[in-house]
Amino acid sequence: MKQKEKLAALIADALDSASQAGLISLADKPAVSIEVPRDTNHGDFASNIAMVLAKPLKMAPRQIAQHIVEYLTEDSMIEKVEIAGPGFLNFYLRLDWLHRVLAAIEEQGVTYGNSTSGQGERVLLEFVSANPVGPMNVVNARAAAIGDSLTRIMEAAGFVVASEYYVNDAGNQTQIFARSLEARLLQIEDPSATFPDDGYPGDYVTDLAVRLHSEHPEVVAMASAERQEFCRSWGIDQMVAAQKEDLRSFNVEFDVWFREHRLHQTGALGEVMSILDNKGLLYESEGALWFRSQAFGDDKDRVIRKSDGAYTYVTADIAYHYDKLKRGFTKLIDLLGPDHHGYIGRMRAAVQALGYPADTLEVLILQYVSLLRDGQQVKMSKRAGEFITLQDVVDEVGRDAARFFFLMRSMESHLDFDLTLASEQSSENPVFYVQYAHARICSILKQAEDVGARVLPVKDVDLSLLQHTSEAAVLRKLAELPEEIAAAAEYREPHRVARYALDLAGLFHAFYTHCHVLGEAEDLKHARLALVNSVGLVLRRVLTLLGVSAPESM
Repeated sequence: MKQKEKLAALIADALDSASQAGLISLADKPAVSIEVPRDTNHGDFASNIAMVLAKPLKMAPRQIAQHIVEYLTEDSMIEKVEIAGPGFLNFYLRLDWLHRVLAAIEEQGVTYGNSTSGQGERVLLEFVSANPVGPMNVVNARAAAIGDSLTRIMEAAGFVVASEYYVNDAGNQTQIFARSLEARLLQIEDPSATFPDDGYPGDYVTDLAVRLHSEHPEVVAMASAERQEFCRSWGIDQMVAAQKEDLRSFNVEFDVWFREHRLHQTGALGEVMSILDNKGLLYESEGALWFRSQAFGDDKDRVIRKSDGAYTYVTADIAYHYDKLKRGFTKLIDLLGPDHHGYIGRMRAAVQALGYPADTLEVLILQYVSLLRDGQQVKMSKRAGEFITLQDVVDEVGRDAARFFFLMRSMESHLDFDLTLASEQSSENPVFYVQYAHARICSILKQAEDVGARVLPVKDVDLSLLQHTSEAAVLRKLAELPEEIAAAAEYREPHRVARYALDLAGLFHAFYTHCHVLGEAEDLKHARLALVNSVGLVLRRVLTLLGVSAPESM
């Protein structure tokens, strides 16, 4: 049982005992919240449960806190409990209990922090899913970093997760892309050939046209309809291949790349329409066919087949999510951009209409990114002509810095990405600060090895010598990792792991400042080497969850 869970259970049991003794009157067991105080002088953990219960119990919170302490079962983990301020319960843990964390890290290695909190739930996490008609922009890049890290974190927390990219290759934008590529192709032989007013003007289209002309010169002579279809199919394949390569260079690999045209080819759209029709959830109006999505909480009904007989994108979305569900996933998570709020109501309505609980679908909305250089907003890309691409950012600051910066803040918050700071080799750069902590650990361990001072098994080390406040702070932070991973998975907050990495790096740098390692007496040296080695293992662990490398030297 994790520390917070164990303390919460002890408090709940104490309240139950106090209730049985007639000192308080509880109708139901309350939810007990346990937090980590910012000031370690206030203990390792704290609870405000006494204040929460003051109103329903009509009792002073300090009196409630006193009853809890009186009936709290003794536990080897707890050194003392104090009642502070208006009624906070502050828990101080025994150092020898914290020392056990090092044994757990040694035993579990790269799996330290894993849990079974996800209970094996089958999750399909769809993210990025950028239209295959252009390079990926910085919002796509942020989605890639967050989605990939969330996949890793949820797997560590005991979920069974598959990642998926939805290639929207059947929409109107693909026709616009095809006409744009065709026009650039024709302009190679006839510069006066017109370019569509709604076409994609980026340099990447011209580059593709040059390749197409070189590899398939016969396309120019095709009839217009045949030529456009070739441009659409060939061009999308090239864009998807380029997107895969960009993501691979960003350390993102998807389990499945799902093509929308597959839904059309297999009759999946007709299948979901039949299901909805058989349930009486379709009706005709103004020549179009509508889905009664308001019946399931949507703000309005949705057209699924237009008056000209064409399906809407809503129909394809419903068919796609039904396909996901038929594959046996019990939780669908869609990570979408900031302009997709309207998507949530209609897709939850569709999921319910298909016979599944509303919470089967979870939609996470990602906010915008602004790029800054030298304090000024960056607006243009030299290659795309309209936007900054994922590859632009990686080329400028490197993969590790790009991923870490995209992950540092909650996805619900707008992100100001400072390209200048991300490029710096200084402690002001967060990713450099964390990676340097790992490199410093590797240097210490290498120096120890050079003088014959190998890291001993924890059982052979006197950990009671780790008494310095900076050592205790590091131990406490190491002990928090399992709960941080579980919480990051449960609340879909990968930024918690990035913050944990920064906090642990900061505590290690403080330890390095205040505590010598190799120059100490033999027993203390081995105790500190064990601590240093454990921090190195955990830093590698969290950096891996973030998709960031852990360099051994910098």
